This record gives sequence, structure tokens and C-alpha cells, in this order.
Amino acid sequence: MGRAVYLPPAEEAAISALKRALGALNTHLASNTYLVGHSVTLADIILTCNLYMGFSHLFTKSFTSEFPHVERYFWTLVNQPNFKKFLGEVKQCESVPPVLSAKKPSQPKESAKPKHKDEPKKEAKKEEPAKPEAAEEEEAPKPKPKNSLDLLPPSTMILDEWKRLYSNTKTNFREVAIKGFWDMYDPEGYSLWFCDYKYNDENTVSFVTLNKVGGFLQRMDLARKYAFGKMLVIGSDPPFKVQGLWLFRGQEVPQFVIDECYDMELYDWKKVDIADEDQKERVNQMIEDHEPFEGEPLLDAKCFK
Repeated sequence: MGRAVYLPPAEEAAISALKRALGALNTHLASNTYLVGHSVTLADIILTCNLYMGFSHLFTKSFTSEFPHVERYFWTLVNQPNFKKFLGEVKQCESVPPVLSAKKPSQPKESAKPKHKDEPKKEAKKEEPAKPEAAEEEEAPKPKPKNSLDLLPPSTMILDEWKRLYSNTKTNFREVAIKGFWDMYDPEGYSLWFCDYKYNDENTVSFVTLNKVGGFLQRMDLARKYAFGKMLVIGSDPPFKVQGLWLFRGQEVPQFVIDECYDMELYDWKKVDIADEDQKERVNQMIEDHEPFEGEPLLDAKCFK
């Protein structure tokens, strides 16, 4: 918005935080028309006014399409008579405003001023070209620090190759994709984890449960370079069970994911022992969406890749 010096790392952090906030709001609005209760309250007025700045100046359609319930909520409210009375006809911005240059204007402004007779005497004091350059150097964006996972020893497993194999295998999945996974898998460079939602007894509404899982996968976007996951919603009747399988770079669940994605603490995590044939077979069934899974039908299976 031009109110601070533009720094790419700061922009990336802000976008990530914004997506997490909108993702949480989207999940809440999936089963609620308003923030609280069944009619417009002060909370809705404040939130809509905050969203107004984003929709009208920063949020393009391609950006907000990731949050359909937030879109529905915003357009419903701004088209209410009392909102239109103050906000007028609201239009969504079509493009993000260009980034303003962080460079400070240098000495041309001085030349526009009328010259005084005693100006030559002051020239010696004004000649300080090093200061503006130093200021510009201070404002230059610092290189983005490497993720700790990028500093690990190289792995024989190329994650993108596995993701392509998974996506492109349409038949004989067990013989092609599952076999290919174990041929590629590098237990030194990667680890497998089961996750089990702690509050399955609360999963009494199917679409709310599905939205909950979808929101989790959306917030896991920051780990896309380092992870592959399968999330299963299990059962034909409530309460539904949510269980998952994750492949992570390294030998632990990445700390930056734990710090940034609040959903992580909602699950119990257990490292897979691939020497245990039962656990290995469970991995196979979760990757291929085997049904019935552990004796129960699948309501849905979602993939993070």
C-alpha cells in the first residue's frame, strides 16, 4: 500500500499470514452465515469494513477464489441496504497495485530552488553523496534465509518424481505407484508419519468435517516443497474419523510447519516403523485410498501434493 519500504520477505510473510487468517475464517463460515448468531452484529460490521479494503484494493478474484465462503459472506453483506448506503457499489479490484520504489529521491529537488548568492559557500557542506547510498543499502531487501530442510544432505528420493508418478498412475495402482513409492523411498532423507485427529467425536456434520480437512491442507501449503500427504475421512455415519499419512523431508515433523500451521496440534502424530509389515501395509492402503479402510467405508480422501 506504499506505507512502508517494500521488502520481498516481509511481503511473503504477510501473504502467508493473510492466507492463514482467511483460511480460518473460511472454515468458520462454511457452517455459519454470520460470525455469531443468526443476524448481522457489530462483529460482522467491523469484519466487513476490514475486508472492504482488501477486496477493493488488493484481493483479486484469483486470490479470493481459494476462500469461497469468505467471498459469499462479503458479497452478501456489502449488498445489504445499510451497507450500500455507506460503502456504495463495491467492485473487486482486478489487479494488485504496482510496488512503489523504495529508493529515495536524490538531489534534483535542490536544483529547482532559486539560487542565492551565498550558496557556493555552502556547497562543501552539502556534498555528502555517501549518505543517500547508505540509506538505500540499508533499505535493500536481505536475502531470504534458507529453510533448514534445504541444508540436509542430498536425498536419493526426488519428491516431485513421486508426486508425478502418483498423479499419472490411473490403473494397476498397487503394482505401479505403490511399488514405485517404495523403490524411491529414502529412509535416511525422509520419514513417514501417521496422524489421528484428537477430537473425532466432534465430527458430527459431514460437510463441516470435510471443510476442516480442506482448511488444514490449505494451510499446509507452506510445506509443499517438502511434503506429501493423504487425509482420509472415514465412516458412513457420524462421528467421522479423520486420519492421515504424511511424508516429510528429514526425520522429524518440520518445526516451521508446527510453528506456522496451528492445525498440527489438533492431531496425534506417530512415526511409521517401516520394518513393521502391518504399518507398511497401512501406508499402502492410505496412499491408494483402499476401501473399506480398516473395516469402514471412506467418506472422502484428499491428497496434498
